[in-house]
Amino acid sequence: MGKQETNLSWDAFKAMGNPENAPEMEDEKVNTDKKQFDSIRVHLEKKHRGGKAVSLIRGLEALPDSDLKALGKKLKSKCGVGGSVKDGEIIIQGEHRDKIIGILKDEGYRNIKKAGG
Repeated sequence: MGKQETNLSWDAFKAMGNPENAPEMEDEKVNTDKKQFDSIRVHLEKKHRGGKAVSLIRGLEALPDSDLKALGKKLKSKCGVGGSVKDGEIIIQGEHRDKIIGILKDEGYRNIKKAGG
């Protein structure tokens, strides 16, 4: 078994293509949009709070802490109430679910639903 000679013409060689000059293949685009979450739920909770209602926003755990705090601050100021950000949740004092959903939709978040109470 010896070397097998192949007679490639220049045109046939060019048709095979040069891998160094091949166009870059686009990688699968990864969705890095921070506003695409599986589900964002706005809960109403009265238990363990002395009978007072709070609105809890859950489902934003993937958001960085700095962005979560900024969103919490914006929601608190737009609703005109107090609140806090703990354990990946935003807590807004009072029953403001409809207003919160409207604000989140204006910010570009998707898949937001009411839950609880």
